[in-house]
Amino acid sequence: MKSEDPMTERIIELRDIKKSYGQVYALGGVNLRVDRGEVVGLIGDNGAGKSTLIKILSGVVRPTSGEILVRDRPVSGWSAARSREAGIETVFQDRALAVQQTIVRNIFMGRELTGFMGWLKVNKEIEEASRLMREIGFTSKVFTPHSIVGQLSGGERQGVAIARAIYKQAELIILDEPTTALSLTETAKVFHFVRQVRASGRSILFIGHNIHHVFDIADRFVVLDRGKVALTADRGEVKSAEELINFMEDVAHPGGLPGLHETGETGQRVR
Repeated sequence: MKSEDPMTERIIELRDIKKSYGQVYALGGVNLRVDRGEVVGLIGDNGAGKSTLIKILSGVVRPTSGEILVRDRPVSGWSAARSREAGIETVFQDRALAVQQTIVRNIFMGRELTGFMGWLKVNKEIEEASRLMREIGFTSKVFTPHSIVGQLSGGERQGVAIARAIYKQAELIILDEPTTALSLTETAKVFHFVRQVRASGRSILFIGHNIHHVFDIADRFVVLDRGKVALTADRGEVKSAEELINFMEDVAHPGGLPGLHETGETGQRVR
């Protein structure tokens, strides 16, 4: 287990987060952290608790118990507004894009730049949209802020959603299944956008069912199983995607033992 760098800025940390609905526990004591400038891959089978965890991080759902720390400071009254204030933005599977509108309109939708008497600062928006597109890696001159989103490929649309999150001052961008139903070429585009975001010093929580995709892009892996962290591992500790898959298969069997690292309920490694 690697020692943590004391100089690394911790964007958010969850400690012993539990969420129950009546007698049913969706999360049973999750510990999770995301540091600045890293891509954390969150994986788990259906029903593992990934969706509930995303909703808690985005402030849509409040945990039943546990502690949330933003940059090492405890936060009370966690909500969607507090999550945004902490610099957390979520790009859900549907991306919530208006496909008949342009890239610039999608980026600024609901947060338009206005001036005197509420007039839109159109030229300023176009200038800012161009900057955001360059920052995340839209290098082709084919794309401009006036391009219609509906004419973009799946990977390119994911880039527009990421650009919108960056405009909203995101320090941590949660990507929910960003490569679902994408071809290899389009997946490569998404990976390019993610690497650009990481290079800018921002962080990504990459949620995926495709273990190979998560393995290819993440710096650290967190495996959820039935509401608990079954594994936390750095990239250097996992040799291949198959090793992660085998671990998840072992955990899924009631009588099975973890194949990669044996862990306690908190996900800490037990040697």
